Amino acid sequence: MLAQLDHLVLTTADEAACIDFYTGILQMELEHFIGGTPPVARRALRFGQQKINLHVLGHEFEPKAAVPTPGSLDLCFLAALPLLDVMARLEAAGCPIVEGPVRRTGATGPIRSVYVRDPDGNLIEIAEPVCR
Repeated sequence: MLAQLDHLVLTTADEAACIDFYTGILQMELEHFIGGTPPVARRALRFGQQKINLHVLGHEFEPKAAVPTPGSLDLCFLAALPLLDVMARLEAAGCPIVEGPVRRTGATGPIRSVYVRDPDGNLIEIAEPVCR
């Protein structure tokens, strides 16, 4: 019935800090678009063929989650660079690694991951596939 994830929505308490983290540290692109009910100016974070739409706590767009809550997500991203390069960039940006590198199981097989937190406290896992 389903083919793939198109986008997800992240609720943030501090839109500027959220955008700075995802565009500055994780190097996603900020996208502006019109959407929601009623249609209004919105923001999203784009990477590859994926995007994360942003909702600001208390100013969410309809429809929305029953209980939009900053810091409730646990997201895993596959890195476009070797994990050691990712770790070096995180360190250079002053973004502390919470855990890792550690072996985990991803959607398509084994991965090696590091974990960081975004400004809202969401757990962000950045991984690379592990050759079997």
